[in-house]
Amino acid sequence: MTRTRMILAMILTYMIFAMLLNSVGTVILQSIQGFGISKADASLLEAFKDLPIAITSFLVASFLPRLGYRRAMMLGLLLVAAACVAMPLLQAFWATKLLFATVGVAFALVKVSVYSSIGLLTDDAKAHAALTSTVEGWFMVGILGSAWLFAAFINADAPGDPVWLDVYWVLAALCIAVIVLLATCTLDERAAQDGHAAGESFIDMFRLLALPLVAVFLVSAFLYVLMEQAINTWLPTFNREILHLPTTLSVQAASIFAGSLALGRLGGGVLLRRIPWFWLLSACVVAMAVLVLLALPLAANVQAREGMTWWNAPAAAYVFPMIGLLMAPIYPAINSVVLSALPKSRHAAMTGLIVVFSALGGTTGSYVTGQLFAHFDGSRAFYLLLAPMAMLLVSMVLLQRAVSKRQGSVKQVA
Repeated sequence: MTRTRMILAMILTYMIFAMLLNSVGTVILQSIQGFGISKADASLLEAFKDLPIAITSFLVASFLPRLGYRRAMMLGLLLVAAACVAMPLLQAFWATKLLFATVGVAFALVKVSVYSSIGLLTDDAKAHAALTSTVEGWFMVGILGSAWLFAAFINADAPGDPVWLDVYWVLAALCIAVIVLLATCTLDERAAQDGHAAGESFIDMFRLLALPLVAVFLVSAFLYVLMEQAINTWLPTFNREILHLPTTLSVQAASIFAGSLALGRLGGGVLLRRIPWFWLLSACVVAMAVLVLLALPLAANVQAREGMTWWNAPAAAYVFPMIGLLMAPIYPAINSVVLSALPKSRHAAMTGLIVVFSALGGTTGSYVTGQLFAHFDGSRAFYLLLAPMAMLLVSMVLLQRAVSKRQGSVKQVA
């Protein structure tokens, strides 16, 4: 029962951060319409979120076993609750920067804690992969809920109306509720603390970078997050400006991407029990490229018209976001592969590196796509995702070879 309650607390914590982290696309759209911010300036919001994630993860990940993963999650939620309360009170674009910077710092604490706790709550690689996919699947459900939650507070008749900021009162209340739940949980963290003092754990992050397995994995994680965040952040704007959907519908339609990610991630956990990870993920990347080439031409020459609803929206509004089904299994699978290959005492340091490179990938993807949106049309910006798809396929080939080589080395030692 204690284990179940802890897993529930982890999932709920992750879902709250999913709502906040992936609201960037909606906040960008609302900032452009409500605060009069340019697209180039709005694109920097991703950096205010991701750079603090990267910096905080790098500096504190290796020290979290000493603080305690459960306490670190509670601290992260408390910081975010305070930042959410500030949003409707301040009603300014600089406050959104403060919010995302705070969310970034807090998410670094939470993600390292959640991923490291998964290792403490599971006994083998299959169980680790299953719980990782489940937690990440519910993260996607949080993204899906975020789109509808934010859309519910947007004034359809006056999209720039600051009434949408009231959504942050709800998010602050959710943070407090999960803090109370975490306070009632227990987690045996002794295995994470064995064998490493704080300073040694920090140095261990650099030692991990020297492993071929880790280096190739980090490239793969960077490329994946670059693509996911590019789509997730700019899909509402793509829907509004290229497909000419109303603002509220643009935000709601973006939830198709989040929903397909959730289904794909939860389903991927089942498929990974039966199909080798390399072949499943390789097929997903190839299918992603095919979908881009089939779906984006549907967005060409879409004309604006009155009374656009779910029933008469362009086909591209439904087809392109389905790329999430194919993307979904990749990230948790490669994370589980590398963490399962390392002892539990190194999971915090490894997760710190995962978060750093994921954050850098997210910032790069959002910023580059934002600049392309500002200078070209959105369809052309999304076509360029074919390049990182090709590079991801190559990096996964190298990752599979590195995993096989390491497994061979471990067997020889045994």
